[in-house]
Amino acid sequence: MSIFDTHTHIGAPALAGQADVLLERARAAGVSGVIAVGAGWGLESNAGAIAVAHDHDDVWATVGVHPHDASQWNDTALQTLEDWLHQKRVVALGECGLDYHYDHSPREAQRECLRAQIRLARRQDVPLVIHVRASTGSRTAYEDLLRVFDEEGANQCGGIMHCFSGDLALAQECLERGFDISFSGVITFKNAQDLRDVAAALPLERLLVETDSPLLAPVPHRGKPNEPAFVVHVAECLAAIRDKPLDQIAECTRERAYHVFRLKERS
Repeated sequence: MSIFDTHTHIGAPALAGQADVLLERARAAGVSGVIAVGAGWGLESNAGAIAVAHDHDDVWATVGVHPHDASQWNDTALQTLEDWLHQKRVVALGECGLDYHYDHSPREAQRECLRAQIRLARRQDVPLVIHVRASTGSRTAYEDLLRVFDEEGANQCGGIMHCFSGDLALAQECLERGFDISFSGVITFKNAQDLRDVAAALPLERLLVETDSPLLAPVPHRGKPNEPAFVVHVAECLAAIRDKPLDQIAECTRERAYHVFRLKERS
């Protein structure tokens, strides 16, 4: 089996110095490729993802400004991301998007930061890695995301809806705009039946799997630090949902990851 983890924060400060060991365990579990996502701990955290990607042939990096950090967006951030995107091992922009659950940055700042990064992705011709989380009982974040997508032409670069937690209507709207759907360990949680129903209804050839490590460890590791090796449990859950062999799910999602991130063009 060969499987691909499309989203891990393996270069994050919380995992400093652990990348080599974590990747060894991942390879032993059948993980043949990893996307190290830089955003999430401020602009400077992207450098950690790039460093891991440069050190390992089976790791590629993304760079971006997370919606939590959107209030920090400025011309320096824009230029820094643009410079990083010229590096060979950097394959996408993100994660970026909207988070109306925590609201760590003002919502208007989040929207403007997202707009700027979509425009950058279009100029540099790279896919986007999108984070979106709504406030409880509200679809406003989803509505705002789709409006920004349409106004900024996000369909021209497409990408991935990371750690998808929305409903079927949102998933279908994103697919129409060129964004594939990536499921994390959340899909294995006992209370995630609605999400499993979404995974059952979508085209298999547009689905991906991820860990979002060190966050959101899947069952049977829930409550522990997550790591890329655990993406196998996400794939097992998806295989059960779709009534398909695990090897088929691994192959399909791996091939799609290579397509979305255009990795064959970079080999």
